[in-house]
Amino acid sequence: RGGAKTRLGLLVPAMELGFSEQLFQEAWGELEEPALQGGWELFTDSLGFAIYRLHDQQSGLYEYKVFGCLSDCPPQLLTDVYMDLQYRKQWDQYVKELQEKDCENGKVIYWEVKYPFPLSNRDYVYTRECRDLDVAGQKVWVILAKSVAVPQCPEKSGIIRVSSYKQSLAIKSDGKNGSKVFMYYFDNPGGMIPSWLINWAAKSGVPSFLKDMQKACKTYPHTGKKTHS
Repeated sequence: RGGAKTRLGLLVPAMELGFSEQLFQEAWGELEEPALQGGWELFTDSLGFAIYRLHDQQSGLYEYKVFGCLSDCPPQLLTDVYMDLQYRKQWDQYVKELQEKDCENGKVIYWEVKYPFPLSNRDYVYTRECRDLDVAGQKVWVILAKSVAVPQCPEKSGIIRVSSYKQSLAIKSDGKNGSKVFMYYFDNPGGMIPSWLINWAAKSGVPSFLKDMQKACKTYPHTGKKTHS
């Protein structure tokens, strides 16, 4: 079976590795006019980012939207850094394993995340797609990611598989030498996670990740436009 279906889009089979045009449009649209109707509430301002959340009744968890700017980090460079899996191993302290794998219908990414003791590590199997779009004469980069289930990446003993994961990232110039950023994310980490850790991840973890990525842009060893998939 392809996994349960909810409005959040849980596990999807490998045959559905692609993303619809509408999802790309919704992501870049958030940069122009944040879509916060329908119950979204301001959760916190952290490290210069405004974080909103929406309670999902079915899972009992929250979806999050993050809005902010990263100075001195142009959109093309920020996109390159985000998409470079090998480089991420150097600057993201929570990566235990991160690699691209071939499957029947394309490529997927296997990602193991370090969790603090005594919690078990989590791992993800997901697909992603990056597009650079022309929106009213301005270039916008959109990256979409979602969980998938493929036989090439079976669950591992001692690691909890995150089977419900979605992320959108939209990036454009801030009019100077930086980037205006929108991020949506949802995941269900499974297991017994203390509420303090979930709150920390939402309030501090993602803004810290974006700030770490900003620092990583300054030491990125590759230059020039890259081809993303």
